[in-house]
Amino acid sequence: MMETYNQRSLSTIQASLRRDNLKDTALGLVSALSFPAIVGTADMMLKSAGVHLVGYEKIGSGHCTAIVRGGIADVRLAVEAGVQTAEQFGQLVSSLVIPRPYPNLDIVLPINRLSQMIEDASYSRLSNQAIGLVETRGFPAMVGACDAMLKAADVHLASYEKIGAGLCTAIIRGSVANVAVAVEAGMFEAERIGELNAVMVIPRPLDELEQTLPVANCWVEERQPLNIPLNIKDKIVDAVAVELPDLAKLPVKVKEELWMDE
Repeated sequence: MMETYNQRSLSTIQASLRRDNLKDTALGLVSALSFPAIVGTADMMLKSAGVHLVGYEKIGSGHCTAIVRGGIADVRLAVEAGVQTAEQFGQLVSSLVIPRPYPNLDIVLPINRLSQMIEDASYSRLSNQAIGLVETRGFPAMVGACDAMLKAADVHLASYEKIGAGLCTAIIRGSVANVAVAVEAGMFEAERIGELNAVMVIPRPLDELEQTLPVANCWVEERQPLNIPLNIKDKIVDAVAVELPDLAKLPVKVKEELWMDE
């Protein structure tokens, strides 16, 4: 428990330092019309270059934008990889790279301060597991998909996300094999009930990606302060008298020397 608390505190410090380091860095944005598509895009951007995921901006009607910061070369590589991923989903809207964003943008637009939510994030019991996302058009189809996924494999429903235009996404966590089986079952059930829009399986999500995904309160473990006593008093040991032995009664070794006449 102590090790877990220290890891959370270290993550908070690292997030604070990262937020300060995001200033004066290049800005990259990739927009898509699907939440699973933008999560998969963000995952590919993080794994293809040394960038930091600031977060997502959802403006309605299904439009989601992944925002990354870093060196100009890394941002260009990340955006290129993100565009290719979004195109594979058939959901790409637009992309942008700004080498040196004007300082006022950091103050007004959510291109830097979104990382503050990482500092306030709590530890989830579902962390370090594979992620499965099933997006439907219509709430009944998503609920039916959730029920089918939970019954088909040993997975947990982490949360769900709404992005407008009738699109809602169920987010499950579990082992890679279980998530793959569950997502397949959810796809068939969603198509049976209504309209399936997109699916995504991320076997090994990075920490920055996990911190940007919603998690239901039932899975969150709030950070607790470590209770340390302020006044620590040394235990006083009572003095015990020790009886010394009588030296007169102790045997004495006598060394005998033999003198020989010359």
